[in-house]
Order: sequence, then C-alpha cells, then structure tokens
Amino acid sequence: MVQLSSRGQSLGYALALPFLALVPWGIPRARALDNGLAMTPTMGWLHWERFMCNLDCQEDPYSCISEQLFMQMADLMVSDGWKDAGYEYLCIDDCWMAPQRDSEGKLQADPERFPGGIRHLANYVHSKGLKLGIYADVGNKTCAGFPGSFGHYDIDAQTFADWGVDLLKFDGCHCDSLKILGEGYKYMSLALNKTGRSIVYSCEWPLYMRPFKKPNYKEIRQYCNHWRSFSDISDSWQSVKSILDWTSSNQEKIVGVAGPGGWNDPDMLVIGNFGLSWDQQVTHMALWAIMAAPLLMSNDLRSISPQAKALLQDKDVIAINQDPLGKQGYQLRKVDNFEVWERPLSDLAWAVAIINKQETGGPRSYTISIDSLGRGVACNPACHITQLLPVKKELGFHEWISRLKIWINPTGTVLLRIGKRTTASKSLF
Repeated sequence: MVQLSSRGQSLGYALALPFLALVPWGIPRARALDNGLAMTPTMGWLHWERFMCNLDCQEDPYSCISEQLFMQMADLMVSDGWKDAGYEYLCIDDCWMAPQRDSEGKLQADPERFPGGIRHLANYVHSKGLKLGIYADVGNKTCAGFPGSFGHYDIDAQTFADWGVDLLKFDGCHCDSLKILGEGYKYMSLALNKTGRSIVYSCEWPLYMRPFKKPNYKEIRQYCNHWRSFSDISDSWQSVKSILDWTSSNQEKIVGVAGPGGWNDPDMLVIGNFGLSWDQQVTHMALWAIMAAPLLMSNDLRSISPQAKALLQDKDVIAINQDPLGKQGYQLRKVDNFEVWERPLSDLAWAVAIINKQETGGPRSYTISIDSLGRGVACNPACHITQLLPVKKELGFHEWISRLKIWINPTGTVLLRIGKRTTASKSLF
C-alpha cells in the first residue's frame, strides 16, 4: 500500500544525516535472501484493497481491521476450499499496530482491536493449517502513520519471528533518502534470515525507487521473494488495464528476472468485489496466471459470489500460475485492440491469453495461426488445445498449418492451454 502524494515529498536525493548512523552500510550481497521460499508464486488473502484502514470497530465491527476479521477469514479459507485450492497465506496489511512501540521498543498490536496479540492470532491461523503474513514499513512511519521499522530492523524481524509470522510485506512510505530506502530493504532481508524462521519477504522497493532511479531488478531479486513496481491496484478496469499496460511496456526489463524464489508482483486480486464486470474478472485472473503473479486476494470471503469463487478456485488456471517451470509470461503481439500473451509451461506446454481490449460493441473474432503459438514449436507438427476461460472446453488437436478462430467479449479474455501431440493421438493424423 502506498501514498504517492507523500512519497514525492519525503523521498529525495538529499540524505537525512541524523538517521544515517542507524542503518549499517556495507551489507554483504552474496546469498542475501537464500530462504528457499516462494518457489511458486505466493497464494493467499490480503486485507488492504477491500478493507483498507478501517479502524472504527464500534460503528463497523464487521469490517474493521481486527483480530475478529482475520479469524473469520481463516475459518472460511479452510471451510470454503480456499486452502485446498492453494491459498495458504492470511495477510495483515497496514493499520494493525498500536500508535507507539512498547517499553522495550517492540512493535505491538492495537490492544483493543487485537486483544490476544499477533502471537495469539498466528497460533489460531497455524491451527487451521494456514500461514500468517504481516505488514511493516522501511521508513519512519507506515503509509497510514503507524510506527515504521527504520532504526529497528533487527528487533522487528525478531519480533515477527517470535510471533510466528510467515510473510512480511515491507512498504516504503516516509523514507528520507534513496540510500536509506535501498539499504533498509537489504538489511531487513538479512535480519529476517538471521532469525532462523522461514519468512517470505515481499518488497515494494522498485515501486518507490522507480520515479527517481531505474531499479536494478537483479539486485532486488537477491533480497526479496516478490516485489512491487507499480502503484496500488483499485477495484476498477482502468486499474487492471494500467497494470497490464505497464507490465507489457517494461517486460524486457522484468520478465527474465522472475522465477522460482522471486516474482514480479502486480498487486492483489480484486475479483469478487464491485468494480469489475465478469469479463474483466476473467481477464484479471487469466493474466495474473500468465504473469506468474502472487495470487493474493483482497475481497470479502464471507459474501463472495459463487461465480467469483469458482473463478478464483479454478484448478486449471491456478496450475498455470503455479507451474513449476517458473517462467513469467509476456505480451507476444498487439493489434487492433487485441493482445496476445503467452507463457511457457513445464512438459513442453504453453499458456496463451487473448484479450479483447475494445470497450465498445459486442464480441469480436480473432484468428490465430497455430504455427505462431509457443514460439512455433508447441504445435509442430500438431498440438492439443484446451480453452480454460471463460469456460472450459476441449478444442481438440490442431495441425501446425491450421488456424483457430476465437470470439472474445469486450474487455474479456480467452485463456488457452496448448500441449504437444502425445503418442496416443498419432492415429488422429
């Protein structure tokens, strides 16, 4: 979560000298992360987009940021099949803290909204077979104004480990210089490793660096399990579209860096909320699968529609996202308001998404030359094609020289899985 307006004022090239002594420089780079986590993109639930910083538990006890909210979501993640589908991290975002640290300098949860404390909540989440994520900030304050971790990286990392936290989302608000920003993210990575606890490290380092300096994604990958480069998602088609546009415009810089242990993070899934049409929700899910993105839902599992739930739990689409080859997909071509994206998968298979970006009129057709799919090798001499979204259907075997015509709704996507011809299918040709 980020506040762009405050970032522009607080983050500049001038160093805040009083703070420099608090950050150890000369941090060793080799094997900085090396935590063996996030070998496939992280899956779970994160509160921010849907619940934001709702602190009013008297007027709105159902939706305020509280122990009760997270326990209810934990219960539903198990009872409603989310855990079985792969969503295992239940993540707290900003606004969980008390306004001040305790007498020992440690972060503490708000005692009224989290009466049992984070250790108690972690135990509850773990008892469900789930993992707990938490939020902190590299700077002096979080984006919402709660205590930041600057000058307290070691003690905060150890506190999270002592509580049983399994993931840290580390934001970048209220940071006084680029040097503190970069060194702070590196130092927290090492501090988490030093605790001996397995904690996924989710960074927003390139997002805050990008307006002032080109991020070094290879360096960022050395320290983070996933990293945000673009502004917060909102519950709108314009937001989803802007993320896709930014990703495709920068794919030469970011796609090759992603892989097991480190992923580009385009932000949360907002499927099941209010702002996206059904076709746009299909596009959202399909392209997050193609991009090998962390799948962190931000919605209300207590009231989600059966249709949205089925989309988010679609095992075939999740299998593309979680493919063990770990290659991020990319935009292959763009023509006449259509975009074709592809992603190499294990077992010589490919995923292909065709988006109709046109926002007026009705469904339009797009014809694919089979020999263009999967860099020309996936269907040579033939391949089997399955449509996964918007509805699953077998499209059968197609020879290399053939063509496939597909109809796509405005702002919608057709997601295909393409596999090589098997021995059993040779008699068909």
